[in-house]
Amino acid sequence: MNSHEEWAARFGTPLYVYDLDRVAVARDELFSMLPEGFELYYALKANPHPEVARATREGGSHACRAEISSSGELAAALSAGFAAEECLYTGPGKTDGELDHALGLGVRMFSVESLGDLRHIGAAAVRLGVTAQALLRINSLTASATTGMRMMGKPSQFGIDSETLPELMPELTSIAGTRVVGAHFFTMSNAKDEASLIGEMQHVIALAAELGREVGLPLEFLDIGGGFSSPYAVRGERAVYDKLRTELESSLDVHLPGWRDGTTRLACESGRYLVGDSGSLLTRVVNVKQSRGGKFVIVDAGINTLGGLSGLGRLLPASVEVDGDTSDVASLVGPLCTPGDILGRDIDLPELSGGELLTVPNAGAYGVTASLLTFLGRPAPAELVVRGEEVVSVSRLEPRRVFESSGAEPSGVAAE
Repeated sequence: MNSHEEWAARFGTPLYVYDLDRVAVARDELFSMLPEGFELYYALKANPHPEVARATREGGSHACRAEISSSGELAAALSAGFAAEECLYTGPGKTDGELDHALGLGVRMFSVESLGDLRHIGAAAVRLGVTAQALLRINSLTASATTGMRMMGKPSQFGIDSETLPELMPELTSIAGTRVVGAHFFTMSNAKDEASLIGEMQHVIALAAELGREVGLPLEFLDIGGGFSSPYAVRGERAVYDKLRTELESSLDVHLPGWRDGTTRLACESGRYLVGDSGSLLTRVVNVKQSRGGKFVIVDAGINTLGGLSGLGRLLPASVEVDGDTSDVASLVGPLCTPGDILGRDIDLPELSGGELLTVPNAGAYGVTASLLTFLGRPAPAELVVRGEEVVSVSRLEPRRVFESSGAEPSGVAAE
């Protein structure tokens, strides 16, 4: 019996397995592809499991910081051992309550999406008697990327349109409770083509330097984003960017020549690249049936377990893939009472029967917390954390309903 069979028998399925050794390898490899001195932020939205997140910050000189966008992610980051001052708080809809909470716990760095966003941050900082450091997220008018998900050069709720900065900069740099210290760009996602990734990063470095000269954008800190590619729920390997380090160094030497002396702190961010290949989803076949010439393999993991964001058309692939030799074609479907619970239609699968175990690879990012976890009331999958063959922990997210004290509880139901 291999480890997956043993763990599935012991902890049940569906079961996510995260290998912390794989997180460490991805972290170190990504740092090695960036210029010396770059900081790296782990985007907790990819996988907020505290032990997975902790593994991204346990690398000594290769320790990540945390990129968060909610009070829940802040709690996960602190639980993982990140200090509040190591967190970059992002997102276009920060509420007053969230800002008071984050600033009260010691978060000081915020990515700013608009003038109104900065005003909210400043008001919260004034209430607490502190100063918030602001990175202006810039939505460049132009972009060079041809592959991956483009994040700039179009109307968006994210970022300040670059062409409006000359008019806005005087007000942006004079809001009480804040100090603009630099810029934040997020150019693209999942860049499989190295030339596109390098071109986009070179573009934002040049743009940041231009904005510094022409509109007085402070450049104490520059986050040039991410976009590093890693397969999601299909077989494959993380992308390797052999030229990235030298190309970024050359661009920085031209446009920000003081970077080697630390005049400007430099950063990138990553989610799926750091944790994607650390995870596997184990799911067991419940039933196999034929219907009007079609074959359906029904498993105990559905869209409540994997890829609940598939409706956005951005995360879940058109079809997942499973490990092992394939000799059959069938639709892989989940157990939910909805025709939309399809993980793959007419895909290559092994010849299967009830009770057999399947493994979906590269499922360490956008798994449990990106799924329709409470849909149809099925239990959440267990999450097993390992180092190689050693079991570190096993846990399960359990939603619960909490009745507000101002409202009457339904008859016979008590708040947990």
